[in-house]
Amino acid sequence: MTAGTAPPRPGPPRVLALLAAAHGGPALAVGAIAGLLALRGDLGRLDAVVVTAAVLTGQLTIGWGNDLRDLPRDRAVGRADKPLVTGAVPAGWVVGALVAAGLACLALSALVGWRGALVNVVLGAGAGHLYNLGLKATWWSWVPYASAFGTLPSVITLAGPAPAWAPLWTTGAGAALGVGAHLLNTLPDLADDERTGVRGLPHRIGEHPSRVLAVVLLSAASLLTVLGPPGPPPAWAWAALALVAALAVSTATAGGRAPFRAAVAIALLDVVLLVAAG
Repeated sequence: MTAGTAPPRPGPPRVLALLAAAHGGPALAVGAIAGLLALRGDLGRLDAVVVTAAVLTGQLTIGWGNDLRDLPRDRAVGRADKPLVTGAVPAGWVVGALVAAGLACLALSALVGWRGALVNVVLGAGAGHLYNLGLKATWWSWVPYASAFGTLPSVITLAGPAPAWAPLWTTGAGAALGVGAHLLNTLPDLADDERTGVRGLPHRIGEHPSRVLAVVLLSAASLLTVLGPPGPPPAWAWAALALVAALAVSTATAGGRAPFRAAVAIALLDVVLLVAAG
């Protein structure tokens, strides 16, 4: 290094880089939703912890599998935000973490009962890996999201003392939320994905139709969570629904990044409504 040259900036610690390679934010968010649904359900505290960990470890395997599968594409477009591309974490670490999380997911899922285990492993984590392995580049890219999010409430109810599928309104709300999240999550990467041959549903219908469809689906999820449970909705639920309507209108009238932020806000409100409805 020559005199006067600034030293290179250190990268993030490898543990944090490993979490980033697992898409840690979304994985933790889904785990948190599972945990809140478990606490709202009929599960004991230990069972709630186990089922939450089962969902979380499954989500981590999807994230690590995604970054390993996409490594050649990410290198081709110079994704500096990807730890595997920058070398912040070795590929061997990610493979080892994937295997360990996969085994943990299987073991933890087995502890919650065979019904919940099948749903979590096959329709949840398994659907995510099908997305990674090829569905993401097809018209059917939305199906794994609908499957994983739609069946998440049932992972909780099937692990309870009286195993049963979750009510249809929770399945519908979860599926609509998942597909809407898929559409929103893909929008920032449309150009890079197209360059590397990934053409899922959002790429095929375009940015504006994807945003509109996401808002329609997220609004439908809001309606289901407010009107689906038995009995009259509480006043705060109607207030939340009015806010969703205002945000939906803003996505059609505002410019710049405002429509995207409004759609994300609807998704967050849907999560609150779904958890509150139990």
